[in-house]
Amino acid sequence: MIDTKVLSPDALLQITTSLNISMHSLNAVIGLLDEGGTVPFIARYRKEATSNLDEVQIRAIEERLAYFRDLLSRRSTILATIHEQGKLTDELKAKIETTFDRAELEDLYLPFRPKRRTKATIARDRGLEPLADYLWNQQVTGQSLNEHAATFVSVEREVATVEEALEGARHIVAERISESAEVRKLTRHLMFQEGVIQSRRCIDSVDEQEMFKMYYEYREPVKTIPSHRMLAIRRGESESILYFLIELEPLRANSLLRSRLLRVDGDWTPQLELAIDDCWKRLLNPSIQGEIRLELKKRSDTDAIQVFRDNLQNLLLAAPAGPISVLGIDPGLRTGCKVAVVDETGKFLANDVLYLNASKAAASEAAARLVAMIAKYNVRAIAIGNGTASRETDAFVRDTLRTNRLEGIFSVMVSESGASIYSASDIARQEFPDLDLTVRGAISIARRLQDPLSELVKVDPKSIGVGQYQHDVDQHQLQQSLEIAIESCVNRVGVDLNTSSWTLLRYVAGVTKRVALNIVSYRDEHGRFRSRKQLNKVPGIGAKTFEQAAGFLRIRGGEDLLDSTAVHPESYPVVEQIARLLDTPIGELIAHPQLLTKVDARQIDADAFTVKGILEELRKPGRDPRDQFIAPSFNDKVREFADVQPEMVLEGVVTNVTKFGAFVDIGVHQDGLVHISELSNRFIKEPSDAVKAGQIVKVKVLSADIKTKRIALSMKALMSSAQRGSQATSVKVAPQAPPSMDEKLATLSTKWKVS
Repeated sequence: MIDTKVLSPDALLQITTSLNISMHSLNAVIGLLDEGGTVPFIARYRKEATSNLDEVQIRAIEERLAYFRDLLSRRSTILATIHEQGKLTDELKAKIETTFDRAELEDLYLPFRPKRRTKATIARDRGLEPLADYLWNQQVTGQSLNEHAATFVSVEREVATVEEALEGARHIVAERISESAEVRKLTRHLMFQEGVIQSRRCIDSVDEQEMFKMYYEYREPVKTIPSHRMLAIRRGESESILYFLIELEPLRANSLLRSRLLRVDGDWTPQLELAIDDCWKRLLNPSIQGEIRLELKKRSDTDAIQVFRDNLQNLLLAAPAGPISVLGIDPGLRTGCKVAVVDETGKFLANDVLYLNASKAAASEAAARLVAMIAKYNVRAIAIGNGTASRETDAFVRDTLRTNRLEGIFSVMVSESGASIYSASDIARQEFPDLDLTVRGAISIARRLQDPLSELVKVDPKSIGVGQYQHDVDQHQLQQSLEIAIESCVNRVGVDLNTSSWTLLRYVAGVTKRVALNIVSYRDEHGRFRSRKQLNKVPGIGAKTFEQAAGFLRIRGGEDLLDSTAVHPESYPVVEQIARLLDTPIGELIAHPQLLTKVDARQIDADAFTVKGILEELRKPGRDPRDQFIAPSFNDKVREFADVQPEMVLEGVVTNVTKFGAFVDIGVHQDGLVHISELSNRFIKEPSDAVKAGQIVKVKVLSADIKTKRIALSMKALMSSAQRGSQATSVKVAPQAPPSMDEKLATLSTKWKVS
């Protein structure tokens, strides 16, 4: 039995070449992964072994390794199956063992795959395979084709005439052509290069809002169609509004097949030509079209998932307001505003309901109660959900703060996307079993301001609203990719061992959900962790889990100052060595990092990468890699869609970045679109090259169509003429198509404000 974990030298070379890394680094990463190492741990704490590969490179190795091991397993199964059939020749075995392409591997196996009953199998049962061989071999014999075919006529075998014999032989030949690995590879390539996607509207389909109008009669080459348009067409097809085909000029395909199959002209030639035509129309074209459709879906899914992943990472790494007491407000008109207060650690303190619009007396009472809560709980910030009535609530809060001269307190709009999903979840019920759903939502809004990462990990990422066609893509692949994104963000920032929920702890390298729950249970029973060493007492944490997780867990105010840093416990002796060299206590090093300038790294008994990492950490111990918090400032005069007018310059927050542009919240409950052509005056290949989710930007309104609820914005219109001049002389701006209907489709699947 083949060991599917051991890759051949050729496979290893394929990975090193495609990823542009050394064989030494590749072998090191494979070894560490096979030993149970996690990507965040390897990237941060095993730089000396991997020659300083970063997390992206290691993740790519992990993915390629999984692909090749899966290929190796499939190859082993195929070889065993063909061998059992007694049809495994040395030539075929060599081809199978040397291919690294999954499609090519399946092509080689296709002739030996168990089949349903086909026209070719019926012809074989009737004894017509020798006649098919005669056509296939194209060799002159003493008989004419008709004379040879006549010998296969048999009433007993249900072959009544010469024509029936030739027809059966053609069916066998057609199947052979369609199962040829070389032919399939060539036609697949041809369809990718020259095929054209053509979509049309289905007869009697209903598209009331004309969401798919752009695709009623649409053509675009297979090789250039972008993922968002392919996904839009597929969605139209799934809703029975569109259907699409992949067109390829039949003469091009037939010409290719003839050039490969017709070797010598003879009386068999017309029969082979008929077989080729039949093969293309009945077998090869539908089969290759199906493969291309699937490949286009995979390609589109991968692009869309990458967009979602990038947006999610940017959102999770948004700047936190920090450990301050926050009052969260979930706005409402008829049912009132639900209010919740949390302390510096996110602990729930109190809740209330404020009615702002019932009457002047009610509004006055609401203001008084708001001021009282601010004073009682020492509130330093107010977080307002950005849903219905958010601008009215924001105006009320600002007016109350101004009237009562409550300086030093700021209010800010916070995305409430997914808050209602969280409030009804099992996680929320575990946290607040006695609270109403609406109160849980207000708590989530308050905590999102304190620390977006800690709170958003509790929400299904598909509900956060930063994806593109997230409900249309491969859900398993999407979930896996988003889990990786969250894991990366959590470990990049680090986790407070004494305050974090199990929902955050479970994303720490090496920590499972069960272990995360055990950590919280141990903390509840024994109180705060005083040192990282205590983790070894938690059920489920062995030596390997401790090794992987310890460096990402922080203990503030514990027994060892280094436990509050990203220095791994295995490297504490190195820090002690540094302290001895400087004749300074470790506490002094942390308090006065300028002392580290006197360190001669050559005197330290550790590898250069480890020493460099430790010195960087000690210069800024426990540093948070996220940006400093800045609250966006919406225009007080622009609260409703009708307030938005062309030529206005507004400040907003990027809520979603897609392949065709970026959506920006300007505070009117409807995101505007900055098309890729309006993002910058310099050439950008992707919108993500110019903006990221969560970024505060200034935009100019190009148009606002109240009927379609579409706002067109521009960022490049605000660039200075000097910028435009310098860029125009040095960079060619790629021509861009105007915004299309698929942008409206994407908006439906990525609405930021729908909880």
